[in-house]
Amino acid sequence: MMDKLSFAGLLIGIGGILGGQWIEGGAVSILFQGAAFLIVCGGTLGAVMLQCPFNIFVTGIRMGSWVFITPQLSPGKLVFQITAWSSLARKDGILALESQIATSRDPFVKKGLRLLVDGNSAEKIREVLEVDMQTYEQLHFQCARVWESAAGYSPTIGILGAVLGLVQVMQNLSEPAKLGAGIAVAFISTIYGVGLANLVFLPISGKLKVLITHQMVMREILVDGLVAIASGDNPRLIENKLQGYIF
Repeated sequence: MMDKLSFAGLLIGIGGILGGQWIEGGAVSILFQGAAFLIVCGGTLGAVMLQCPFNIFVTGIRMGSWVFITPQLSPGKLVFQITAWSSLARKDGILALESQIATSRDPFVKKGLRLLVDGNSAEKIREVLEVDMQTYEQLHFQCARVWESAAGYSPTIGILGAVLGLVQVMQNLSEPAKLGAGIAVAFISTIYGVGLANLVFLPISGKLKVLITHQMVMREILVDGLVAIASGDNPRLIENKLQGYIF
């Protein structure tokens, strides 16, 4: 599902900076410097790649798309589904849920239903699934921190770009007329570094952490529901309990 708020936030943030530059009488075009952009983005990318293991880096970059196209998360629908499973198990027995395994596309759901159908106790089901939950949470929070790391590096890389630009300016001291424009261009790298960190990298990292937290709530709903079914709880009681997760 497309997240219009994320698109709007990014456009408003960038538009505010460009609009402020224009209102102050500055040329908007001076903010577009290919060399500065290459220094900041290339340097930040290299630093993050050096810091992160390959699978964490690749998964973290892929997760960035979640900010604009969010995964489908419907706790109400999941509660309804678990309640239906409970009613089916109460009526026809636990083995009746075996047909539900093939219809699910989520490996975590498949695993939970398989544990339930195989006749494992409620304690064993919770024990096995909680290990999966911890692994999932740790992996995905590490991947979200890829963007947080980029936010830490980009301002410093931006300063490095500014210093490199000033070095070029110092080489042209014999032409004073060019110094003002040269210094302005040099500091564009700092703008890119700070801007990307605070308008792109940190917000993406924060949004990913919120989405991961919501995914963990979905998994907690599933685990509690399967454990309740294994314990033979009443479907109405299960539904009322799981409704407490919805906010």
